[in-house]
Amino acid sequence: MQVTIGAIESAMFSGGNRDEFCRCNLDSRWTRRRIIVNARGWLRYLGCLHQPTQQIAFQSQLDEYCRWARHERGLSEATIRLYSRHIKWFLHWYERFGRPLSHIEVNDVDAYLCAGSGQGWRRLTIRSVVNALQAFLHFAAEREWCGVHLAAAIRGPRIYALERLPSGPTWAEVERLFKGLDPDHPRDVRDRAILMLFAIYGLRTSEVAALRLEDIDWERDQVRVRRAKRRELQVYPLLPSVGKAIVQYLETVRHVSTHRQVFLTLVSPYAPLSLAGFYSLVSRKLTACDAHCAHHGPHALRHACAARLVSEGLSLKEVGDHLGHRTTAATRIYAKVDLASLREVAAFDLGELS
Repeated sequence: MQVTIGAIESAMFSGGNRDEFCRCNLDSRWTRRRIIVNARGWLRYLGCLHQPTQQIAFQSQLDEYCRWARHERGLSEATIRLYSRHIKWFLHWYERFGRPLSHIEVNDVDAYLCAGSGQGWRRLTIRSVVNALQAFLHFAAEREWCGVHLAAAIRGPRIYALERLPSGPTWAEVERLFKGLDPDHPRDVRDRAILMLFAIYGLRTSEVAALRLEDIDWERDQVRVRRAKRRELQVYPLLPSVGKAIVQYLETVRHVSTHRQVFLTLVSPYAPLSLAGFYSLVSRKLTACDAHCAHHGPHALRHACAARLVSEGLSLKEVGDHLGHRTTAATRIYAKVDLASLREVAAFDLGELS
């Protein structure tokens, strides 16, 4: 038996007297979303959920590019997913003209970017879309699907290196976040272990999601992390506080499961926590502690970790190694938050100038 999302909604939210009987609004947006998410996960676990896939006219070309990017180009899965989504949206927009792939022009790309800008795309989003389209059209040109010079003719907005400050919370706000956790509540017990991995080790969301039970070496007090971009294992010492938090979660909260991932959902079916789930729990905690930062996701704690290491006097090379950066260029932005060193520069006496 196959069930669709529409059937779930009609079954869950039929009946007009429920609000009067319960004397509260049960048909809120949050209630709908929560029930649908739980029902979808349960039906997917049972193998009864029918999820139609949206096919586009150029799906075979997109699939071939993704295979090439994965096996030949060596791009990370996160990058492939991002590029694939941007390319699919563009191809879906382009197919309405009824023209083959070989007839794509620069004006088509410009019109698509203008449409996106009208929908609120910012410079970074437009730059990301341009990067994805350039990569795909360059690949398409090599396969003789489109013009050779099309990819080079596409221009996106200029993004200046190190133009922005890191968007993480201060370390005082991070400490306030941990003080607000309930040591006896199952959700906070799990979240404490997760937040420590983000804030102390500066791990990426995908790296925490991929952490498996066998990656924690209790005998040597080590934790092995599968680096998302380096594509290699990196070994960290397992700090006593982090080890204690993980042990408490494993012994008191984590349900018995065939899944080897460390962090699972708290409701049945007990599945590995999704990337969206990690983002939701970090965003909720940062918002609750009134952290003043531009973004409230797990990457904000990664920024806080890096800024903390820089303020402690570690070199950019050491900070980059801790964060899993491939080059020090990705770490330079954190030098701008080393206020102590900047004050020393500002106070340097160059002699009397008049």
